[in-house]
Amino acid sequence: MGGFGWSSSTDEVLAGKDLSGTSVFITGANSGLGQETARAMAAKGAHIIMAGRDQAKLDEAVAAILGTVSKAQLDTITLDLGSLESIRAATSRARQRFDKIDLLINNAGVMACPFMHTADGFEMQFGTNHLGHFALTAELMPLIERGHAKRIVNLSSRGHHFAAVDFDDPNFEHRPYDPWVSYGQSKTANVLFTVGLEQRFAVLGIHAYAVHPGGIQTNLGRHMTEEMVAALMERVTSSDSGFEWKTIPQGAATSCWAATAPELEGKGGVYCEDCHVAGVDDVSSSGGVRSYAVNSSYADQLWKLSEELTGAKFPS
Repeated sequence: MGGFGWSSSTDEVLAGKDLSGTSVFITGANSGLGQETARAMAAKGAHIIMAGRDQAKLDEAVAAILGTVSKAQLDTITLDLGSLESIRAATSRARQRFDKIDLLINNAGVMACPFMHTADGFEMQFGTNHLGHFALTAELMPLIERGHAKRIVNLSSRGHHFAAVDFDDPNFEHRPYDPWVSYGQSKTANVLFTVGLEQRFAVLGIHAYAVHPGGIQTNLGRHMTEEMVAALMERVTSSDSGFEWKTIPQGAATSCWAATAPELEGKGGVYCEDCHVAGVDDVSSSGGVRSYAVNSSYADQLWKLSEELTGAKFPS
């Protein structure tokens, strides 16, 4: 098994796998990596629940997938991760409509947006990328407990190298807002959330994995100015001289691998990139996970903060 790497695609990673009877809930499934993950898993027989903010865009994504996977089993659910009310409504509908969730792929995200707030007053990137998925996962836990595969995949990014979580001021109420510091904080939070899930739910056979998809040109960068794009490329290429963009099927491959790889069975709480588990590295700018992102006491601190901010409670 294994042998996958930087250039592996979703179809290569899932080759030979049968996902019939597997229910997969994917956030941000209406475009980019989420849509490709949905397509690739549907092609292997999985039942896909595609979540996104806009029903029309979800319908377009469904049509696109059915164009290549004619027998795809697809359901849609509208969900705005920037609104706790929307999350509660969507998860209530999900618990009524579906018997179980085997794989939860927390894929949606925003990147480097201007200083904005969610419906509940959280800074947009921390609020959407982390707190929204925290609340969503809490509400979906009863369905995940009834699943068989019992894996949660949280999309992080090498952007977590940009910043740790500022527990004193996560919403930039007192410090000057920097879109990249904010993005980095939210991506570090995705890894710490993964560690926190593993600490609490591994005993139930539920395992969590953080994923860096790689550099992909998707609509994630829609908020970026030309100057920001240029600065990002300067930062990326100066730190990683061999940098190349991945295709969307290559970018979604690590999510598919983390969700299905037999060698990961029972081994969660880790950060994956290029279809392998990355080592802890506080120096390299071209790979690895920072020690502050897998620190168990920080994970506990974030968990408590997230519960306080969202009111979400996981089953104990």
